Amino acid sequence: MILAATVLVFLVLLVLSLPIVFCLGIAGVTGLWLGGYPMQQLGSSLIAASQSWVLLAIPSFVFAGSLMERAGMSHSLVELARALVGWLRGGLGMSVIVVSYFFSDICGSKMAEVSALSSALMPPLARAGYRPEDAASLIAAGTAMGMLVPPAIFMIVISSVTNQSAVALFLAGFIPAAIIGVCLCILVLIQAHVLGWPKDTALSWRRLLHASREAAVPMVIPVVILGGFYMGAFTATEAGAIVALYSLIAAVFYYRNVTWMQVLHIAYESGVLTGVVIFLLAVATIFQYLMGLSGVPELLGRLLAPLEVTQWLFLTGVAVMTMLFGMLLEGLPAAVVLIPVVFPIATKIGINPVHFDIVQTAAVGIGLFMPPMGVGLLMALRFADVTVFAHARHYWPYLIALLVGLMLIICIPELSLFLPRSAGFIK
Repeated sequence: MILAATVLVFLVLLVLSLPIVFCLGIAGVTGLWLGGYPMQQLGSSLIAASQSWVLLAIPSFVFAGSLMERAGMSHSLVELARALVGWLRGGLGMSVIVVSYFFSDICGSKMAEVSALSSALMPPLARAGYRPEDAASLIAAGTAMGMLVPPAIFMIVISSVTNQSAVALFLAGFIPAAIIGVCLCILVLIQAHVLGWPKDTALSWRRLLHASREAAVPMVIPVVILGGFYMGAFTATEAGAIVALYSLIAAVFYYRNVTWMQVLHIAYESGVLTGVVIFLLAVATIFQYLMGLSGVPELLGRLLAPLEVTQWLFLTGVAVMTMLFGMLLEGLPAAVVLIPVVFPIATKIGINPVHFDIVQTAAVGIGLFMPPMGVGLLMALRFADVTVFAHARHYWPYLIALLVGLMLIICIPELSLFLPRSAGFIK
């Protein structure tokens, strides 16, 4: 009864368009008050949830991603992607997927990525004859795939929630993201022949060399991240500091299109966003406390019990719930509300924690771009000037490709575990 009242308060506040962090906080306090629980739980939960060293990586990666997006590094990555795959039929569409892989590794923010890719790729897609619905679908699907490519802020949060190494999750995401990217590229190749999409450019080694030279500055970051993590040279927090410093030097002294006043403004915005994330983590612990007292983990355990006989079936069921949470509540609330409840069940039936986290990261990424309410999808549609209902009938092939990639990740755990295992982070 207490939990039902808490959820009702949360939903009412959500309908009133109150920021979700305050919806969770007020609903949690209401639940404590209705249940007669000690209010000391509020203070202890807020402090305990925010005391995690890995969370220090968040402001660094957010700052670096915002700075690189402001400096226009996405444009050089777009040109590199077009030089790599533009000579294929539908090559411009494929380049959206390729640059999403590159840019996710640098940006770390889904909304910034949608904005950067839409502004850089919507016009050439329109000129090449791609329908606005297909252009929006390509950017949405590519960005959903990019959720798995570090440094994703969601990965840092889920590593804190499930008490796993953020570095292990970063390494684990590279191959699964590539698998989903291949699924999307195959779809684009099929769509290109069905819909008559043209080749983007002729194969030119000179253009590829020039594009590679122009993209060398931003491409240093994924090389440093992958190489440094694999060799154990630094932690996620240290990597954030390195990437932030590198992006600052590149933007101010190489590109020379960002002023120091803009740098200070970006730092301020990064601090505000970090505060929101940590505050969300803190207030969500109150919700988790109430769910624990109300027997929600046991209830979910009974509901998911028929799926526990097969690991891939259990992961599929949880992934569906996570996608719905990601669509309705965005990504981070899904991590801090749902995942702590089902994670102990997953470990109990023998699912590797890193594999579980990667599957949930992929599911949240897809949920963010699921119709009709995925916030990432709505942003992509805003750039394309397309309504949700007009877009839906063109988007389902891309959604199927994303789900096929997700099922491959679920059914083949080694796709997620190979890199962290070979680097010695897991056995």
